[in-house]
Amino acid sequence: MTDRNGPRVTIADFKAAMRKFAATVTLVTTNHDGKSHGMPATAITSLSAEPPSLLVCINRSASMHGPTSRSRHFCVNMLTQEQAWLCTEFGTRAGGDRFQVGEWRIGMHGLPYVASAAATLFCTVEDQLDYGTHTIFVGKIDAIKIGSPAEPLVYQEGHMGSFVPLPSRASTGERARA
Repeated sequence: MTDRNGPRVTIADFKAAMRKFAATVTLVTTNHDGKSHGMPATAITSLSAEPPSLLVCINRSASMHGPTSRSRHFCVNMLTQEQAWLCTEFGTRAGGDRFQVGEWRIGMHGLPYVASAAATLFCTVEDQLDYGTHTIFVGKIDAIKIGSPAEPLVYQEGHMGSFVPLPSRASTGERARA
């Protein structure tokens, strides 16, 4: 559909296009007033290497939103293929029950983290911006815990899966011939 300003983007079209975007599956957590909060998330991206920072986008209607905004800290747990079950369980449980599955530890800023995650990033909220239905949290990375070199868990087209590198000339160091 178009209007006088050009093509009109529908919510359905936007969602269909975003399903094509593969992303690492994470569990984002926070702690506020002694209570742990968390949610599965893929709306995360690196922002800057200097200072080390990232963006996390959280729907303002999500139970995680208020505690993250008030605590001013969050943790991003990058999951492995073997942890797909944890993401499913975490996504279907409510409140503190989410932390009854998996192996959790308490780290910097009192943040809960997955002990065996591929990587864990502990962040302080440096800024936040409301846009549409979400808040974009800018997190300054205070500490990083690198886990074992396991395959990352990836989400695309409504399914969790794994990343499989393609054999290519670039990956073997060969140059394309003109």
